[in-house]
Amino acid sequence: MTGRRRAGLALAAVLLAPAAPAAGASTPAPGPPATADPPPLLAQTRQDVQRNGCLKPSERPADTAGWAQAALRPEDAWPLSRGAGVTVAVVGSGVDAALPALAGRLQLGPRVHGTGDAGRDCVGYGTFAAALVAGRRTGDGGPSGLAPEARVLAVAVTDDAGATTPDLLGDGIRAAVDKGARVIAVEVPVPGPSDALGEAVAYAAAHGALIVAPAAPDGRSTSPPVFPASYPGVLAVASTGPNGPSGGGLDGRVDLAAPGEGVTGTGPGGGLYTASGPGCATAHVAGAAALVLALRPGLTPEQLTRRLETTAYHPGTRLPDAAVGFGVVDPVAAVTASWPAGARAADPGTPVPVAPGPDRSKAWRALAVAGGSVGVVLLTAFGGLTVRLGRRRAGRAAG
Repeated sequence: MTGRRRAGLALAAVLLAPAAPAAGASTPAPGPPATADPPPLLAQTRQDVQRNGCLKPSERPADTAGWAQAALRPEDAWPLSRGAGVTVAVVGSGVDAALPALAGRLQLGPRVHGTGDAGRDCVGYGTFAAALVAGRRTGDGGPSGLAPEARVLAVAVTDDAGATTPDLLGDGIRAAVDKGARVIAVEVPVPGPSDALGEAVAYAAAHGALIVAPAAPDGRSTSPPVFPASYPGVLAVASTGPNGPSGGGLDGRVDLAAPGEGVTGTGPGGGLYTASGPGCATAHVAGAAALVLALRPGLTPEQLTRRLETTAYHPGTRLPDAAVGFGVVDPVAAVTASWPAGARAADPGTPVPVAPGPDRSKAWRALAVAGGSVGVVLLTAFGGLTVRLGRRRAGRAAG
């Protein structure tokens, strides 16, 4: 399309492997036989995909919920909301169409690069994020997403190695809006803007869809501004671990933070994986947004953002904080905080907790003790592979 500035995204690979049992957990279901050395990581680079094929399923049973779910306590919000009636788009590498945790609630959107729909996920990260948003427990005691009755719309914007461009990302956001998504979780940040991406962000806002995006690439403790998080109106999310914020030098805006380091979840094939980075945190915030929207479907994106920010677990610093913005998302407070008398469905009002919840500081300190044993075996890094998909896409269109 004339006027679009084509840009290649430098995106390195994804490392995936079965998760290790969490410290202090009850006796887990049997996993692969123990060996003297830990299993090697499966390095997902473009060359790796060409040589070895797509990510292989994990053999580790999904038998533990992990520290992030213990910190977020979504089950305390479920008596009021489980996300029913809300569609969350996961814009990334696709979502495994056969994932049991999303059975009956997964809608396959387009694959804007390549052929077919978004039901294939060679990298595995899109599937992992979708399960964090809305995965349902499958009876083995494993993790659940924050909004286990929300619908997931899969939109694939990357090639099989996880690379995309700003223009393709913009196409994916537009497709998500057109298919009815109220929350759009962007899992692939890009290093620069484009006219097409900026127009897509405005298009989402005009149609009442909230975009939630990483404030930095996964695998980086420092980062210049990335997109779409740097656009006004996009909810920019940073990552935290059991010991606190993980971002060391984010030059872009941060609105909220959420657990993102050493997160356990379900990946392609249904096995257990761990992951780290703002992409995981983005999925958690998108799930929290779905819980609120299911309860108050009339909220605008601005009102929904205000609700999430106002009910967040605030740091003891001036807000917005450079590392965590307005704080760490609190799904329980976002759902249970009282709405002023006579408030309309579209009015978030001034949140006032109806009852004191658990002491969050004690919970986070306890998790910090256990967090030292969390093994990070899924990382996405920003740099090392440039794929100029825009040029290839234009060539196909010309043909």
